Amino acid sequence: MNKIWFTSDHHFGHRNIIDHVGRPFGSVDEMDEMLIQKWNERVAEHDNVYHLGDLGLNKPDQLKEILNRLKGNIFLIKGNHDDTALKCKNRFEWIKDYYELKVPDESIPTGKQKIVLFHYAMRQWNDKFRKSYHLYGHAHGTLPDDSASFSFDIGVDSHNFYPIDYDEVKLIMNRKVWNTADRGINL
Repeated sequence: MNKIWFTSDHHFGHRNIIDHVGRPFGSVDEMDEMLIQKWNERVAEHDNVYHLGDLGLNKPDQLKEILNRLKGNIFLIKGNHDDTALKCKNRFEWIKDYYELKVPDESIPTGKQKIVLFHYAMRQWNDKFRKSYHLYGHAHGTLPDDSASFSFDIGVDSHNFYPIDYDEVKLIMNRKVWNTADRGINL
């Protein structure tokens, strides 16, 4: 079975991101090559990758070149820096602003885990009171994690520049404490 991966905020081709978030790279080329390497170390050719925005700020031809080197079927949730990615839309399975993914999971009574995918962090999301997950990017590891909320930053700056798979997401969520205040909300 193909794995499901999540990631965001690669910012391929973006020189200023190195200084802005303190990435340990001496150049854009070094950063881009390391990000490609770490992606391809984990993702197999037919895996599904949900990228939660800010893929790259290169010129379209440069980003197409990078996209052609990345393994997997890429689904893009648009971020605020995805104008170039939108010019490469043929490389994506689809491009959306927001998506509610249902992952088959026999360990859950419903048989599916709902995951709300959005570039930005939200305090409330659909079915939060039913323990749906929320994954986001944009924050580059700067938002403090809420141990009582089934959401976290999926961006590369929070995960040693690697994408993480559904099993890793589930492990992180299982360490969190269910917020009893959310149980009764059914709007």
